[in-house]
Amino acid sequence: MNVTAIIQARMGSTRLPGKVMKTLGDRSVLGHVITRVKAIPLVDQVVVATTDLPEDAVIAEEAVRCGACVYRGSERHVLSRYYEAASEAKADAVVRFTSDCPLLDPGISAGVIRKFREGGFDYVRLGLETHPRGLDTEVFTFAALKQVYEEADKDYECEHVTPFILERPDRFRIGIVQQDANDSGYRLTLDTPEDWQLIALIYGELYKGEIFSWSDVKRVLQAHPEWVRINAGVKQKMLGE
Repeated sequence: MNVTAIIQARMGSTRLPGKVMKTLGDRSVLGHVITRVKAIPLVDQVVVATTDLPEDAVIAEEAVRCGACVYRGSERHVLSRYYEAASEAKADAVVRFTSDCPLLDPGISAGVIRKFREGGFDYVRLGLETHPRGLDTEVFTFAALKQVYEEADKDYECEHVTPFILERPDRFRIGIVQQDANDSGYRLTLDTPEDWQLIALIYGELYKGEIFSWSDVKRVLQAHPEWVRINAGVKQKMLGE
């Protein structure tokens, strides 16, 4: 099985433009995401799927510099970008990531892939009901992606790739990876200046040139509860916003 990780990335962002090219320590946010995705066991190749807009040439250049493959496609129709990238990569299964998650944990993501491989699922996601946002991992078969690409017709389905699957549990075998502890109150994704302030503090405390884990981050946040309050009021955008 060819398991291809596809990271969607672009320079445009309404709340924090250019966020994925901001510098954290010795590399860009995108560079950290690529490094972490490449460290996930069971992933065979990593592709950065960016847009064909001139402003996103810097994304493509950074992806190549960091050892990832690149696919450039539609800005708004992210679903087509994913499908075309997966087709070009000859993927049997796709692991979906976004480039605004520089704290994703390779070990946790590997657990999602493992459940997918062992359980006969069409789609498996990390359960954000118990995990922090920012560790987001989704895995699905190329066959499922093809169905979505051929049938999805709503704007939010094309922009967010997987809602078509999640809204049809009668058609797709769906799995969710949860944990006993409820860490869903932590926000580790990068979408606003407040998110950036928190992530920069975490990297300043933990980054020594090597990948650190969610357990390391949790330990630091428990020691600094005031840090957690920095982005506690940030609302995640809803589908279609």
